[in-house]
Amino acid sequence: MNTFIQAIERAETIAVTGHIRPDGDCIGSCLGVYNYIIDNYPEKNVTVYLETMTSEFHFLKGFEQVKQETGDSSYDLFIVLDCSDESRIEPFVELMKQSKESFCVDHHISNRGFCDDFMIDPGASATCELLYQLFDEEKISLFCAECLYTGIVHDTGVFKHSNTTKETMYIAGNLIAKGINTSHIIDDTFYRKTYLQNVIMGYALLESSLVMDGKIIYSFITKKWMNLYGVTGADLNGIIDQLRVTEGVEVAILGYELNNLEFKVSMRSNDYVDVSKVASYFGGGGHVRAAGCTMKGNSLDVINNLLRHIENQLKTEEQDERDH
Repeated sequence: MNTFIQAIERAETIAVTGHIRPDGDCIGSCLGVYNYIIDNYPEKNVTVYLETMTSEFHFLKGFEQVKQETGDSSYDLFIVLDCSDESRIEPFVELMKQSKESFCVDHHISNRGFCDDFMIDPGASATCELLYQLFDEEKISLFCAECLYTGIVHDTGVFKHSNTTKETMYIAGNLIAKGINTSHIIDDTFYRKTYLQNVIMGYALLESSLVMDGKIIYSFITKKWMNLYGVTGADLNGIIDQLRVTEGVEVAILGYELNNLEFKVSMRSNDYVDVSKVASYFGGGGHVRAAGCTMKGNSLDVINNLLRHIENQLKTEEQDERDH
């Protein structure tokens, strides 16, 4: 039995959370743990805390029970999922500190271990993939399998990103064997867009720019335009991936304004640029091919600072090619 399951079995009251602005892997992992515990340890009291989630994940069991406010609760065990740093669970940090024990399960390379105990594997495509390996496969219910599959689908870009491995496909196959509706999960949570989401994507693509001989593409969306279209950061899903597949592009950058002169930045690379190094420099993190951070300044300040760091990696790659 692994230390994660042992921690669950020791606790009577358990809280589960993930990173701010939760994405598919974050939501899938949190609800996956929730369902695994209530299925196999019905005597335990488990509560999930997350910021407001987008409605396309409503079909996952436990979605309606997720809380945004902590109150005066305290727990035997506080589980942090898909989160590389304490600051990324900011609304619930105090709840973690008040708990008797904390445990982190994550796959971000930038995670240095901020809980009492942790299980970190940067080689896993998603936190949901790592959770599958920690769970007893025979005890994974259909509801739990739906959550884990959703997380893997989102962090692999429907199995097309470079983090997809033979093990990823093996695990996905075993989850499918539980009887999940794969087309429903993929279409409704990954591809399906509202009209306004399509409009803002069109705006972001129209306003994008190519630089550095077409190797970098970027687009920034201001608060003014987001308010005009009535969208939030959650409505921007899919834009960065569409930018990334532009012919000749190595790095795609998407920024949207959180507050005046403050941008949330997402980066994706295709072959050789390590965007996690760039994000880490600015206080963010993530994976080699997918990372993000929050930066101060106007859009011109932000892109110039990012380009400076990315350009260094591009020059190194060009030099290596010449040497060979």
